[in-house]
Amino acid sequence: MATKTDLEIDEQTILKYPKKYFVFLLNDDYTPMDFVVDILMEIFHKTYEEAQDIMLEVHKKNRGLCGVYTYEIAETKLKQVRRKAKDNGFPLKATMEEE
Repeated sequence: MATKTDLEIDEQTILKYPKKYFVFLLNDDYTPMDFVVDILMEIFHKTYEEAQDIMLEVHKKNRGLCGVYTYEIAETKLKQVRRKAKDNGFPLKATMEEE
């Protein structure tokens, strides 16, 4: 009688990858462009050039894609943006949408 070891995978096992979420910054009339660039570099780990491009997208298209993350990471990024914006007196908002 054959037994399965921990390393063997049952043929009926289906792996599900975690859902991914887009994180966007939203445009407003008060948050300075430099602050948005700082947020993108600090929280989303973008280079200066990437941050500039995303900031301009936010400015021109009213929102810009910051990254794609699992739910927990996306939620954490939103909280970090809200906290930093609030601490600096800006109304900058971020949202997340399922991929």
